[in-house]
Amino acid sequence: MPIATFGPNAVDWETRIDHDRLRTQRLQRLREQLDKSSLGAVLAFDFSNIRYMSATHIGTWAMDKLIRFALVTRTSDPIVWDFGSAAKHHQLYNPWLATTTAEADADPHAPHHGAVRPRAESGARAGISTLRGAFHPDAGIADEVAAKIKRELEKFGLLGEPLGVDVIELPILAALQRAGVTVTDGQQVFMEARRVKTADEISLLTQACSMVDAAYDDLYRFLRPGVRENECVGLVSKSLYDLGSEYVEGVNAISGERCSPHPHVFSDRLIRPGDPAFFDILHSHQGYRTCYYRTFAVGSASSAQRDAYVRAREYMDRAIALVRPGATTADIVSVWPTAQEFGFPDEEAAFGLQYGHGVGLSIWEKPIFSRLVSLDHPEVLEVGNVFALETYWPSADGVGAARIEEELVVTPEGCEVITKFPAEELLVAGPRYIGVNGALATARESQSHLNTPAGRGEATA
Repeated sequence: MPIATFGPNAVDWETRIDHDRLRTQRLQRLREQLDKSSLGAVLAFDFSNIRYMSATHIGTWAMDKLIRFALVTRTSDPIVWDFGSAAKHHQLYNPWLATTTAEADADPHAPHHGAVRPRAESGARAGISTLRGAFHPDAGIADEVAAKIKRELEKFGLLGEPLGVDVIELPILAALQRAGVTVTDGQQVFMEARRVKTADEISLLTQACSMVDAAYDDLYRFLRPGVRENECVGLVSKSLYDLGSEYVEGVNAISGERCSPHPHVFSDRLIRPGDPAFFDILHSHQGYRTCYYRTFAVGSASSAQRDAYVRAREYMDRAIALVRPGATTADIVSVWPTAQEFGFPDEEAAFGLQYGHGVGLSIWEKPIFSRLVSLDHPEVLEVGNVFALETYWPSADGVGAARIEEELVVTPEGCEVITKFPAEELLVAGPRYIGVNGALATARESQSHLNTPAGRGEATA
């Protein structure tokens, strides 16, 4: 049975996303990885890891500020220290932070039914980090953060065990070390936990892709000569927010000669007749991201642009054909071209063009597919992996390039593609122009003289 696409609403007549199961299974996977590690606990400042651990969210405005943090230990459930009133909100509306299945974390005097018990202390607490240095160092905020963490490690008998941290500011690191806490890398614990997606995560990722399908349909109808790249970004953003997107992380809008080399940022360039244009749409639906490229020709496509697209599609199809449980990232990248084959001196210089990456609560998760690392350090594909594969090819005329990206779920039988907007051949967007002999061909050169025998120097007396 193919992966279902549900509406985003909750209903009583159909089983859709089970958010209690989503929270429980994510924390279970994180605990399994923590138990496999040499760490006593993991501390998160990254919003994606905090959300995976605790199912809390305070908006995208704070994602780059490292102001909130969360801890889970081998013997206790997550504790989230949050920004001001957010902690009170969590106490009111996130009841899972007030219960536990861990004996060491439970209130021994509270009545309970079954394995879930009230916690001795709430997992929703007020706390603040250094505001990325905005607080005066003498205010002692870093030491207060360290004291909060040390208290929990001591309470659960883990102060002598290494503490894994995902990302950290230097004052916080120094304060933890002064407090006697051994700090080490904890990012791998989170990344390994997030590598294989649960059924609910796959459903949310599929829903996120369905929203981008719709945005691409709006964009295809909108594209025409005279619109700007930034207008396309605005249109896509509105389409997604109207559909209920939580966060439009970015829209890469690249056209014309800006396509090669790929600049990875949109501009105010006006799109012209015959331009290639490719887009990458990254947004979040209930935390779950997309990374989803499509390429168009506006009005018409040159033979060079069409050839570039065919090449990029061929590399994509070869890669997808190899995706199955037990295959490796090395198997996939081996069918992609080397950097030198498309004009770069080495794989580092070409990084991200022939590429693959896990997609989940952030857009670059495990596994990673790149000739830079995958041939020497292959990763085995598993059922439940969700990742994007991206291919790129510059056009021979030096004007444009083709960029295609598909998101896939690894299934027991192979894989299923969850990005559905058509990409098997180059789409021509914009108006059809009518000449005296009928509609102009959509496969034509943007320089008009090259479409006539005389202009090509082929005329005879």
